[in-house]
Amino acid sequence: MKNTQQLIKANWENLTSLWKTAGNPFQANFEGPIFDYCEINHSEWPNRLWFHEDITQNDVELALQKIKTSRTRLTIPYRDIYDSKSYEILETNGFTKAFEQVGMSLRLTKPLSLDNNLEVRLISNPSEIKIWTGIYPLAFGYHISEEILLRTFNHINYYLAFEEGRPAGTAIVFHSGPIAGIHGVGVIPEMRRKGYAEAIMKHVLNLSMDSGVKYATLQASEMGKGLYLKLGFEEQFGIKNYRLRSDIL
Repeated sequence: MKNTQQLIKANWENLTSLWKTAGNPFQANFEGPIFDYCEINHSEWPNRLWFHEDITQNDVELALQKIKTSRTRLTIPYRDIYDSKSYEILETNGFTKAFEQVGMSLRLTKPLSLDNNLEVRLISNPSEIKIWTGIYPLAFGYHISEEILLRTFNHINYYLAFEEGRPAGTAIVFHSGPIAGIHGVGVIPEMRRKGYAEAIMKHVLNLSMDSGVKYATLQASEMGKGLYLKLGFEEQFGIKNYRLRSDIL
């Protein structure tokens, strides 16, 4: 990657490709000239609608038509890269900001030292999938369907972390070109404050280096951003995530 704009583009494409890959087995993807969306009826994830370019009032009205007829609650991630404040169009049309993220990237150069006994395992069978989907909501507060993992684990890497045989956390790694997208790194409440989120990150970053990719990308919450900065990630763009107000649906 030669510059920041290329990394921003690669980060976004990795994220949206992950959503599409999750939706493929369910024929849950739609591609259009203004926006794409993925909605899986039996899951709380990914269920996203994303615009290709900066938005206009007409674009948002078209998105509203889709969202109002959807059987899922679609989230709109707005890339705050346009210097136009066009997110205000979403707000004036009944959307409220649900959460914010920061797009970040790291050039992978040398392995990271591991200083605890946490085991991080790539899931490979239904029993591990059941454990993964059981603890993921404890870490993140929303559910990813077991069926999604059963039908995509050959295309998306899902990891389980164990402390002395007890499930502690999760991670998702999705490869696109020279990029390893790191997603879903979480630790269940009773296992927190032990440095396990950092340990999971180091494990999956080392595994990504072993696979030959050159960069890691992610979208950090405010809570997680400090850890990623500590590991060397650089902030590059903001994402404002919007949902339509329930009184308008």
